[in-house]
Amino acid sequence: MQGTVDGFSYGIVTPVAAFLMACLGGALGLRCTTRSLRHRESFKAGWLALGSTSIGTGIWTMHFIAMMGFTVEQATVDYDRPITFASLVVAVVMVGIGIFIVGYRGATALTLVTGGTITGLGVATMHYLGMAGMRLPGRIEYDTLTVALSVVIAVVAATTALWAAVSVHGFLASLGASLVMGVAVSGMHYTAMAAVSVHLHGTPAPGAGTAPGSLLLPMLIGPGVFLVLAAVVVMFDPLLVMGEPDWQRHPARSPYRPGVPAPRHVPGYGEPANWTARPAGRGSRRSAPYGGHRSQDW
Repeated sequence: MQGTVDGFSYGIVTPVAAFLMACLGGALGLRCTTRSLRHRESFKAGWLALGSTSIGTGIWTMHFIAMMGFTVEQATVDYDRPITFASLVVAVVMVGIGIFIVGYRGATALTLVTGGTITGLGVATMHYLGMAGMRLPGRIEYDTLTVALSVVIAVVAATTALWAAVSVHGFLASLGASLVMGVAVSGMHYTAMAAVSVHLHGTPAPGAGTAPGSLLLPMLIGPGVFLVLAAVVVMFDPLLVMGEPDWQRHPARSPYRPGVPAPRHVPGYGEPANWTARPAGRGSRRSAPYGGHRSQDW
């Protein structure tokens, strides 16, 4: 028997909520990837890991918020928890591979295409693995061309997101890029759902056709809390509170005044400010840091 599929049991509530979660995960991932380019050594891997986890978690949360509105009129839909959480792991790992490729290899055309393809395939794998975790008295079938279209959308969206992460600067530009990501990821999801048809076995179950919100909502609490905490970390960069390490701060900001010759040796704490400021060929004395007085070598 052919099942009657409804992907919008709660109207526009679930699509809008899913879109917002995709935007949040994308915005956090873009911001973390951008900051990884600033901190090339000590914090680079941490920002890239946080960005990939944010994007993967955001996409996974978006998918299952949207699935809260998915019902089959003649059947009760359930979910296998191990497979459902395995799809989260797949999303984070494959998105992470794509982001780390771009983060460490640079934003060349080859790395963007490679990283975007891996990330997009990770998004598509997460979606269809999550669908494989559905349990109902029947089988789910897919239209091949629509599935292929959804994978193409995922790859293009992921490549565009990685390009935006390394090219887009400024708050408004990043906000626009995250909105585009939200549209692309949500479009991929609903394109993939358009490929679904359900063939049921036996007679309809009593009370079937209700949306599985009571089952999925508790599963979304943990990833939702993580995204909130990640947003707090991104908003309040630890470097803004702790400051940059001394070894990282000195090369970026010179403590010397304009017009003073640059020294050959950067003085440490407690050393005179003009240590070896002039070449030794002009006599045994060097210019002093105070007024017109001159003093012997230190």
